[in-house]
Amino acid sequence: MTATIVGWAHMPFGKHDTETVESMVVRVTREAIAHAGIEAGDVDEIVLGHFNGGFSAQDFTASLVLQADDALRFKAATRVENACATGSAAVQQAVKTIEAKRAKIVLVVGVEQMTTTPGKEIGRNLLKASYLPEDGEIEGGFAGVFGQIAAGYFQRHGDQSDALAMIAAKNHANGVSNPYAQMRKDLGYEFCRTESEKNPFVAGPLKRTDCSLVSDGAAALVITDVETGLRMKRAIAFRATAHKQDFLPMSKRDILKFEGCSVAWASALADAGITLDDLSFVETHDCFTIAELIEYEAMGLTPEGEGARAVKEGWTQKDGRLPVNPSGGLKAKGHPIGATGVSMHALSAMQLAGEAGGIQIKDATLAGIFNMGGAAVANYVSVLERIK
Repeated sequence: MTATIVGWAHMPFGKHDTETVESMVVRVTREAIAHAGIEAGDVDEIVLGHFNGGFSAQDFTASLVLQADDALRFKAATRVENACATGSAAVQQAVKTIEAKRAKIVLVVGVEQMTTTPGKEIGRNLLKASYLPEDGEIEGGFAGVFGQIAAGYFQRHGDQSDALAMIAAKNHANGVSNPYAQMRKDLGYEFCRTESEKNPFVAGPLKRTDCSLVSDGAAALVITDVETGLRMKRAIAFRATAHKQDFLPMSKRDILKFEGCSVAWASALADAGITLDDLSFVETHDCFTIAELIEYEAMGLTPEGEGARAVKEGWTQKDGRLPVNPSGGLKAKGHPIGATGVSMHALSAMQLAGEAGGIQIKDATLAGIFNMGGAAVANYVSVLERIK
């Protein structure tokens, strides 16, 4: 236990035509600093998570954080990127800096603006997170990659369309109570299960309701060492973190197992000295519903090929054995790439502080977070616990 979250900010995700990458960064930076009860000058270092990949004409964005307050001038500021796990890469970079005793207070910001990019270009940008020599011509872009994964899973383990619709319906129902979610509408199981004009097939067996949303948004965290955190109003500790990077080509691994996810979960749980059953809830990376289904198995909730049991038997509902994505997940909340991992940590910290409002899990004490980049290539797990 070497670092604590002592403040956070989270803007609503969605389509923000009047915002820019800069304005969103400035907004959450100011709010997180105020929420932590510190001054901008108290920050020792800044880490910005921003994937970009062609979404923003403005690159070299680390210094945009300094626009929030002149007192941030001359602070060390670095931008990090690791595909859809960019936000968690930024978080874990901050934790490592604090562990190395190179800083006591680190500001982490995650941001992305995607909706101002034309649709076809969005697909090309996202496909850059796959292995282009093998996947560059896949129809449907990144959705096509996960469509192939879903088709392969169905072939090996049987048609899981019911389970995928249940996952989508669960996450949309949860998102209704999340004020930061892009889509706050309970779509219901029947809508998610049925092909229609409003819910067509997108790639393989995946329908529109199986795919996360294209989003704009930002989130921020103030992370400190434990000694500093215990002097603050609130302190949510990192009980463990893990980062496991796998091969980029899917041809070099069994893509239906998400082995990097499994190894990351096993490492984090062992370091935390707990089991999956000790967690109060999990925020997991449901970029597509098939991803959440396979992640049930990878985290050890069910044996391989039996992930459907977890949702069909109600284990992952808000009142179930292990609530998964009480925030609504990427599916309802949206997925502004660089902001996603930071968002997961901010919302989990809110839960543990008892400040999550309508999405609050009763008596939450331990949170598990899984954020991945690519098709289970960059795998990040955090275990959080409130210590004040």
